[in-house]
Amino acid sequence: MQARLNLLAPEVRANPFPFYAELRRRAPVCQIDPGGRWAITRYEDVMYVLKNPKLFSSGAIRKSTQPAWLGRHNPFSESMFVMDPPEHGRLRNLVSRAFTPGVISRLEERIRAFARELVTALPVERSVNFVEVFAQLLPARTIGELLGLDASLHSRFKDWSDDIVSIGSISPEDTARHAEVRANIAEMEQHLESVLAQRRANPGQDLMSELLRVRVDGEALTHRELMAFFFMLLVGGLETTVHVLGHSARMLMERPEHMERLQADRSLIPRFVEEMLRYEPPLHGAVRLTTAEVELAGVRLPPGEVIFAVLASACRDEAYCPDGERFDMNRSGQQNLAFGHGAHFCLGAALARLQVRVGLEELLAHCRRLTPGEGPIEWNASMIARGPTRLPVVLHRT
Repeated sequence: MQARLNLLAPEVRANPFPFYAELRRRAPVCQIDPGGRWAITRYEDVMYVLKNPKLFSSGAIRKSTQPAWLGRHNPFSESMFVMDPPEHGRLRNLVSRAFTPGVISRLEERIRAFARELVTALPVERSVNFVEVFAQLLPARTIGELLGLDASLHSRFKDWSDDIVSIGSISPEDTARHAEVRANIAEMEQHLESVLAQRRANPGQDLMSELLRVRVDGEALTHRELMAFFFMLLVGGLETTVHVLGHSARMLMERPEHMERLQADRSLIPRFVEEMLRYEPPLHGAVRLTTAEVELAGVRLPPGEVIFAVLASACRDEAYCPDGERFDMNRSGQQNLAFGHGAHFCLGAALARLQVRVGLEELLAHCRRLTPGEGPIEWNASMIARGPTRLPVVLHRT
């Protein structure tokens, strides 16, 4: 590999894993495009980055989500996602008091009802975009339920989320996209501000109301902290689940033997989900900033360098997972990196797993087979998350 690898090049976006394997063998720490950041591709080095926030700061993400062309405040840039300890720990402690496993488990009945309604409406024997008709709708309804947002907003969630995660990949010269992003962030903030004001006046049983009630040692979340968390929840909650559902449907379509096995034994669905998370993690990589000179895989990096810890590569590293390029539902024992590691382990991991499991259970109850639909698969344009935005499939009842 003489030229820099461009992670957003169409051929790389469609299947980056052979390129990652080559990097692990020949250049495990090297500069990539766009941006010239340093890609870290081996499991051992990725784990070192994730375990050492003092050496590798999350502040790099803040810079990429608040470019000069944005010209306005982006609440996502103040979320836990872009914070280091101890500030990160304080916020996570406050938020976790409301975002508990009990809250998540109580959502299962509603998630199942949403999923069943969606699969019942799915057309059969004709090509549809699976992402559009199912994968993005299920988490949108779930997040809407969790926050108590009006159902009329659900269709806007993915547009808002897509814009926020793509900010770092938008060219400084693309003024048309700049205007779209600014308008969508303003719209998102306006709606969330309005709902938050309503909850302050009339608290309910939703997560937004619960977060307003949370106190730790007498301390509450500030208004800006609440807005930052809602931005992060909407983006993170959508991106993870949408992509895992999309990757899962593609696997079942392209590898029908897995569909047949799950149809024969639905109890294997959680295993399928865990291996899917390893094989095609929704969180593709984590951006960090070096705070001091550090050496990784024999490469010395000065302070202030932006690095990209490629979780998707680490998940297939032979040193972490033998025969990692093979999808195998029978695997056990690996620590799943799909939702990160350490202080920034995804707070919504349990919710994402629940939605994917329930969504697949209802999908398998509705159709026997998935086959390729009309047209090509299209991919999103974010470095941090990777998944299809267009997945043509045909659902068959028999």
